[in-house]
Order: sequence, then structure tokens, then C-alpha cells
Amino acid sequence: MLKLANLSKRLGEFTLQNISLEITAGDYFILLGPSGAGKSVLLEVIAGLEKSDSGEMFLAEQEISNLSMQDRSVGLVVQYLALFPHMTVKQNIAFPIRQNGLPYTELVKRVNELAEQFSISHLLHRFPKTLSGGEQQRVALARTLAKNPKVLLLDEPLASLDVELKTEARKILRELNRSGQTIVHVTHDYEEAIALGNRIAVMHNGRIEQEGTPEEVFAKPASSFVASLGGIRNFFKACLIPSDHKDIMEAKVTDAVSFFVLEQKAGNGYVLFPENSVTVSDQSATSSAHNSFLGTVVDIYSQRYGVNIAVDIGVTVHATVTPDSVNYLNIILGKKIWVSFKASSLIFIPTT
Repeated sequence: MLKLANLSKRLGEFTLQNISLEITAGDYFILLGPSGAGKSVLLEVIAGLEKSDSGEMFLAEQEISNLSMQDRSVGLVVQYLALFPHMTVKQNIAFPIRQNGLPYTELVKRVNELAEQFSISHLLHRFPKTLSGGEQQRVALARTLAKNPKVLLLDEPLASLDVELKTEARKILRELNRSGQTIVHVTHDYEEAIALGNRIAVMHNGRIEQEGTPEEVFAKPASSFVASLGGIRNFFKACLIPSDHKDIMEAKVTDAVSFFVLEQKAGNGYVLFPENSVTVSDQSATSSAHNSFLGTVVDIYSQRYGVNIAVDIGVTVHATVTPDSVNYLNIILGKKIWVSFKASSLIFIPTT
């Protein structure tokens, strides 16, 4: 559907470097990364607002690198929506198709179809300034889709919405994608990427750091940057050396702390494991967990999914537990407690 081959673009001190991606028809493709990573620049190059310095771009097998935005069959929704304040909702939606000289009856039909699709029929005679943020979002989507673009480009579309409106907007976007619309969505929000995308490309310093399904990217991050972006707290620089156990290596984190990990090759890199893979107990693990350490609770705080317990075992290990577990084990600051996790839950990212 959309193929990018070695796209590069220099803007002042910033350079978009050799971007190659293939986006399949029907994908909900997320471009994820921090501010300044190059996500919006890449979206503008795809849209035709910026011309690439080199590389090729194909949409439905047509080379589009030198086409204007109007000729690319893409639709762009920017963060601040850019609705025409002097036009009604109906006029805003009709504007893109009126430019093509569509007969009036067909224009009205298309506007009404979109208004019904996005549940804004009752707003057609209102002006943008009288609408809520969520209503403006739906109008912007309807206007952009009026010309039936092959690919819908979204630049931080939910950034200015509150939590309730974000939930509503995500539902609308999921339904739009399920109807067959191909979407490329720029965001810096990890949870937003997980909630919406079936494919994710992580961007950093103008490059693609890793691309794949959410499971591939965040369960098996290919770099320390991707791991940190996913919010993994149990993340340590380590040297992998042979252990006394078959098919298990020792990840030496400090002179005093080592973890066991299922890995074959020795070398330097990073070892990481999710917080929900760590169990806490008053006693040392007697299960199959190869990693069991006695440590001191140094921090306790509530988070969205449970309670985070930080335990100092020579390095700080984080565990996510339920409030009931905190009460049952009487977990308080300064208490000695065991943390345990299986060798199979650890991921090693080599750097050599």
C-alpha cells in the first residue's frame, strides 16, 4: 500500500535518515518516539508538505515523491485540527470536495454520510468555536475523509484531549480502521501506541530504531532506547558470562549482583525484565525461579495498574503487586523482603 525506500530529509540541524517502511492496506501504523525524533517531519514528507531530499515513496504502487499533496490520495489531521472558524461544520466537511467541482446533490450526500458516520449530524449548522474538543476532533476527521484518501495521516491527534475524550476518540479511530481505513498515526504516548496500533515503528534521532507488532517491539526491544521508551524500570547494564547451569548464562550487573538468564552467547549489553514478572514474599522462592534475592523496600507508590514496590538488592528491582498483597505482606518502607523472577522472564540486549 505505502512503501518508503531510503527517504532522507535535512531541516536545519535535524536530518531524517534513510527511512524505509512498508505499510499494508488496513494497517493501523504507529510512529512512536519522543519530541524531536522526526515523527512529524516524516508525516509531512509522506503528506507532501515537505519534499524529501532523496529516496522513493510509493502509494498503491504509484511513485508519489514528486506529486503535490492534492494528488497523493492522503489525508492529514494535525494536532490543532485547523478547522475554518468562519465556516459551519457542514461547510468545513464540504470544503475539500467542493474544490473538485462535485455536483451539489452528491456533495450533500457525502457530507450527510460522514456526519452520520461520526455522529455529528446535529452539529452541521454549528461553528467550530461552539464545539467541544471531542466534537472538533470528529469534524476534522470527517473533513479529511471527505475525499476518500487511501491513507489517513494523524499527527498527535489526541494530545490536546482530556482522558475521557481520549477514550472516546480512540474508539472512533479503532472503528474507522476496522472499516478498512489505512492509518498512520504519530504519537509520543506509549499507551496510545499499544491501544491502537497493529504495527509500530519506534523513531529516535531521525532513524527507525525498531519496527514490528507491539508484542515484538515491547516484549523484545532491540535497543536500550526502545526498552526505556516502553517504561521498563528493571533495566540494567550487564556482562553475560557462562554459569554452572546448562543453557543458562549469568548476567553480571555489579560485583555483588548477578542474574540468571536464558541465553547462549557471552558478551556485554543490557538485561531487562517486566515488573509484573517479579514476585515478592516473606520467604525465599522454592519454585523454579532461578533469581531470588533478599532486599530492603525503598519505595512504595500507587500506579495505574497496582502498586509499585522498589526493593534494594544491591541494585533497585521494581515489582508490581496488588494492594491486597501490600496489606497481606505488611509491606512498608525499610522492611526486608524477598524478590524472585524466572530466568525465562529476562531479556538480554547485546551491545557487542
